Amino acid sequence: MWTYQNPVKIVFGSGQFAALSDMIAGRSYALITYPDSPFGELTAQLAAKAGQPVLVINDIAPNPDTRLLAVQSARFAELPQMPDVIVALGGGSVIDSAKVFAAAAGNFSKVLHFLQTKTGEEALSAIPIIAVPTTAGTGSEVTCWATVWDEENSRKFSLARKVLYPEVALIDPALMLGKPYGLTLATALDALSHSIESIWNVNANPVSARHGVAAARAILRDLPKLLVDLGNLELRSNIAEASLNAGLAFSNTKTAIAHNISYPITLGWGVQHGIACSFTLPTILQSVIGTGGFREDSLKAIFGEDLSKGADSLTAFLKQLGVGHRFADHKIPTGSFRGIVDEAFAGERGKNFIGSKESFLEASHQRGVI
Repeated sequence: MWTYQNPVKIVFGSGQFAALSDMIAGRSYALITYPDSPFGELTAQLAAKAGQPVLVINDIAPNPDTRLLAVQSARFAELPQMPDVIVALGGGSVIDSAKVFAAAAGNFSKVLHFLQTKTGEEALSAIPIIAVPTTAGTGSEVTCWATVWDEENSRKFSLARKVLYPEVALIDPALMLGKPYGLTLATALDALSHSIESIWNVNANPVSARHGVAAARAILRDLPKLLVDLGNLELRSNIAEASLNAGLAFSNTKTAIAHNISYPITLGWGVQHGIACSFTLPTILQSVIGTGGFREDSLKAIFGEDLSKGADSLTAFLKQLGVGHRFADHKIPTGSFRGIVDEAFAGERGKNFIGSKESFLEASHQRGVI
């Protein structure tokens, strides 16, 4: 027995940003975005059609941190009343921040209490969200959780509530034109990790696996082409659709061991998230050979019948893009390896993984990861 559910209405297509005002449909709205170009121009376009937002928060930072989120959430409390809807226009950090604001409704302390204690959910709010991603990577536009970072205490939380699924995900690949090489690479590799992590996952089902296979195949095929032709709208559209498919896959499974390994690497060594969660993928793939069932069939649909050769080809793919598969390639000391791995396998995402720590360690030695 298995189930699959995703309640988000999806609108996909170049030029569909023009339809955003129709989705707002006369409601009062808060806009969460960035201050720099082209977001100022997009904000003006939206306001001309949908009216002025009651609040604009445009100082969103990468890896949304508890201290800044508290300051930003307090701005909602200064409004005469809460907006009818929150529009998130930007990358994954914008959409994740919007989910925090939707749950806080001006009072971040209740969100932080829930994150720290897993109690008090009944006190949280749920302002509707329209998500308009401008990068192809996180899939947050079709998930019900947000990543929240506590850099001061070197912690990472996941705000997960069914009511935080956006009501609409508007994906306009034209908004992704002009994104630089590094951002395009890191976000697409995040999506690749989502797609594969959704397959070697105890929560996987045949529908999520199909989304994962479609996403991974498209990224492996088209990302190298896009990185040498950043202005190609067709390739942008292909990677945007792949990111969406990856989101639809892991919206039902959550991530697994690669992501759990990545969090201390991002916190401790500043490795960009999309890189930190993808460079271990070949090693993990090697470690799950022999799993069997639809999960292994799905991995073979991506990498071929010989998954050991598939791990080699994935290593070569990452190397081609400038991403090494060893911890040392990312300036992580050899002495930190075992502690990171032990902590990752003990965590929630580690427990989503179908493999074992022993098989991962064996594959790490086989592949020269350390």
